[in-house]
Amino acid sequence: MKKLVIHIFHVHENAAITGAKLAERIRQVAPERGIELEIFLFGAAIGAVADPTQTEFRDALAALAKQGVPVHVCQQAVEAIGQAEAMTALGFSLEYARDAFIRFALEGATVISL
Repeated sequence: MKKLVIHIFHVHENAAITGAKLAERIRQVAPERGIELEIFLFGAAIGAVADPTQTEFRDALAALAKQGVPVHVCQQAVEAIGQAEAMTALGFSLEYARDAFIRFALEGATVISL
């Protein structure tokens, strides 16, 4: 099975919600196409998830996690803003970005950054 990672970093011009919506569309067809989907949040996207006004983005990601899509957030970034517990409560896992990107390379994953 091939791995596809949606890496959501930016929040300008609706990049964050576009990434979440794209991930949902991919989730719908991934198993029949032999794709293992994963999401990794980094940078400004983490702040958007922590922002109480960004409910559409946060809820879309939480729904993906509930559907079984692994949603990872950069551990260092969420610890720095005191949001580690809140992120895990949403069903997200914490992983250092350096480790995640090395893992993606070793797994031969295709990474799409938004």
